[in-house]
Amino acid sequence: MHPLLERQIDTHIQRLGELDYLLGQPDVASDMEAFLRLSRERAEVAAVAERAERWRQRRADLEHAQALLEASRDDPDMQALAQAEVEAAQAEIESLDAALQRLLLPRDPEDARHAYVEIRAGTGGDESALFAADLLRMYTRYAERRGWRSELIHASHTELGGLREAVLRIEGEGAYGALRFESGGHRVQRVPATEAQGRIHTSACTVAVLPEADPSEAVRLNPAELRIDTFRASGAGGQHINKTDSAVRVTHLPTGITAECQDGRSQHSNKARALQVLASRLQEKERRERAEREAATRKSLIGSGDRSDRIRTYNFPQGRVTDHRINLTLYQLGAVMDGELEPLIEALDAARAAEQMATLQETAP
Repeated sequence: MHPLLERQIDTHIQRLGELDYLLGQPDVASDMEAFLRLSRERAEVAAVAERAERWRQRRADLEHAQALLEASRDDPDMQALAQAEVEAAQAEIESLDAALQRLLLPRDPEDARHAYVEIRAGTGGDESALFAADLLRMYTRYAERRGWRSELIHASHTELGGLREAVLRIEGEGAYGALRFESGGHRVQRVPATEAQGRIHTSACTVAVLPEADPSEAVRLNPAELRIDTFRASGAGGQHINKTDSAVRVTHLPTGITAECQDGRSQHSNKARALQVLASRLQEKERRERAEREAATRKSLIGSGDRSDRIRTYNFPQGRVTDHRINLTLYQLGAVMDGELEPLIEALDAARAAEQMATLQETAP
C-alpha cells in the first residue's frame, strides 16, 4: 500500500473516534441537520476503518503463515495448511488493498449531488430519435434499480414516438457520481423499424450529465471584501432624512457590484437592506456565470453528435455494447438497455480510480 494511503488510514481511524464522541453530544442529537451530516461522514469513515482493521489483521496472518511455512519444511501436512493460508491471506489483502485505495482517493464533492441527464438525437433522422427514447428508458430504469427518483423535465417527441431531446432529473444520493461518465456520443447499429430491406443503419445520440446545483448554497458576504459608504439621503423624507448621513452604499470590491439604500429612517436599516440587495445581485451573477460554464461544459461533453464521435456503441445484431474509452465489450445488450448499467459504470469508475492512483504515485514525495 502507498505510504500516503497508510497515513490517511490513521487519520480516518482517529476521526472515527471524534465522530463517535460528537454524535453522542446532546446538542448534536437535537440538531437533525448536524446529526445527519455527521452520521453520513461516520459511515464513510467507518467503511475505511473497518477495511483497514481487516487489512492489518490479514497482514499479521500472512506473516504468521509465512513463518509457519518456513518452520515446517519437514512436515508436508503442515506445509500444505500453511501454504493454503498464505494464498488465502494474499488474495484477501490484495482485494482489501484495492478497496481501500478506492475509498481513500480524492472525491469530487459534486459526485453526491442529484443529476440532470440531457439526451438529444443526432445523426440518423427518425432512427436516432427512436434510440434517444430508448436511452431515456435505459436511464429511467437504472434510476429505478438504484431506488432513485426520476422526473422528466422536458421532452420533444417525434411522430414515430422518438425524442428530439429530453431532460431527465434523477434525484438520489450519488446520482451524478454514478452517471457522470455517460456524457458523450452514443452510437447505435441496428435494423430500424422503418427499414424495409433489413439493412443495418448506424445512428447517434448525445448525452450530457450535469450535477444539480445546491439551492442551499447562498452567497456569503465577506466583510473584508466590502466597502460601506454613508451619505446624506436626497429627495422627500422630511427634516430628519435630509440632515443625517443615513443612506448607505455597499460595494463588493472583487466584482465592483454596488447596492445602496436610502429609504429607511436609520443607517442600520438601510445597511441591512443594501446588503440583501448586494447578496441577491451577486447570486444572480454567479447563476449567469454557472449557466455559461455549464453551456460550455455541455458542448464539450456531448461532442458533435456525429456517428464517428462516440464513447459507446450499441450493436443490436451482435447483442453487444462496447465502451470505447476503456475498450470494454459486453454481450449483455438486452440487460444494459433495460437499465443494468452497473458493469459499465463500475468498470469506468475503476479506470478513473486507477488513473487517480497513478497520478498520486507520480506526484507523491
